[in-house]
Amino acid sequence: MAVQGKEPPSARVPLSRERILAAALAFIDEEGVGSLTMRRLGSRLGVEAMSLYRYVPGREDLLDGVVDFLVTELDRDEDVLKTPEHGWQDFLQRMAHGVRRMAIAHPKAFPLIASTPPEAPWLRPPLRSVRWVETFLAGLLAEGFDDEQAVAVYRAFTSFLLGNLLLEVSHRGGAVGPLDLVDEEVPAHGLRDAPTVERLRDLLADDRSLQEFEESLESLIDRITVQVVGGSGS
Repeated sequence: MAVQGKEPPSARVPLSRERILAAALAFIDEEGVGSLTMRRLGSRLGVEAMSLYRYVPGREDLLDGVVDFLVTELDRDEDVLKTPEHGWQDFLQRMAHGVRRMAIAHPKAFPLIASTPPEAPWLRPPLRSVRWVETFLAGLLAEGFDDEQAVAVYRAFTSFLLGNLLLEVSHRGGAVGPLDLVDEEVPAHGLRDAPTVERLRDLLADDRSLQEFEESLESLIDRITVQVVGGSGS
């Protein structure tokens, strides 16, 4: 295999759950969730599929693990703070942009965050790990939010992130529904009865995702300040 320029079997690098999940995420990034099978993942790792079951009991557990592995990217993002060192607004902005960076780095995997069961049924994607929800809520409480206010912000924040980011990754190859099977290029005859859409198609196709994300985030923080904090800027 070395002569053929291929990766040799992984005898020198033992299998581990972390290594399998990293390989699964890389596979999804390249080929999408629908193409991932234990057999194909084993082939990529240079082992038989049966060797994987010691670490991941099945495909469902594998996908759950990929989501957990994906969320840990926030831990490695140096711009995301674990505590609000510069105020709650900065804390939320950093976390929101960290989640966005994770989403656009893995657009084909990010929709799994919305579709796989969370650690607890009352956790909401994309902040769906107990550890990160604890970080989020504890940070707000440290800034003077009461319990009800912190939970209200958590709900608004996660709804904002999920809606915006699922829309963005769908334009980057993420499969978020059956419509993703439709070709992106619209046939000319499909716009025959929509002259305004046809005339404005270049403007409609202009990617302003980051600008729209930042504007929506600022609007959300302004609403939190007025409605939840009562304009006190705690």
